[in-house]
Amino acid sequence: MPEIIDARAKPCPQPVLLAGSAIKTSDEVVIIVDNVVARQNVAKFAKSQGCGVTVEEKDDGIYLHLKREAAACQPMAEPSQGGIVVFIGSDIVGRGENIELGKLLMQSFLNTLQSLPNRAESIIFMNNGVKLVVEDSHVLGELKQLAEAGVELLACGTCLSRLGLSDRVGVGQVSNMFTIADTMTRAGKVISL
Repeated sequence: MPEIIDARAKPCPQPVLLAGSAIKTSDEVVIIVDNVVARQNVAKFAKSQGCGVTVEEKDDGIYLHLKREAAACQPMAEPSQGGIVVFIGSDIVGRGENIELGKLLMQSFLNTLQSLPNRAESIIFMNNGVKLVVEDSHVLGELKQLAEAGVELLACGTCLSRLGLSDRVGVGQVSNMFTIADTMTRAGKVISL
């Protein structure tokens, strides 16, 4: 009998944390969520832990069935020192005194990142920073080039939702607070703009 967890109405990253706790002790877990972002976050996390995932959409929620594969689901890995992570919390560089200059500096920064020998492994976008990953962003081209070069682009799903931008993402992946915090704590260095 699978362990059943009701994660409906739980804010990010609670559904992922609940799934992480449950797969440590149960071979089968059913976690119920109520939105697409939570479904994506739980499924991605479970797969990263070596679990099979099947999704069943019902009238009362989205049911994610997590099951240990032939090799058991792995517990969360211990932190290790990683590479460089860039944290972007605004759509401009600076404090907003000169927005056009701030946009130009952001574009210049992202262009420069591409040519550095110690390229960032991940770029995290939160708060107004998520405006940079949408379809009509003034730096969409630069971000697509970084993504093509292997830089992981993580945009806060809660931020996108609150700003009404969830359906306009043009590059990168919609992420969650668990993945963002995990990425930052594993980094060898975090650079914040």
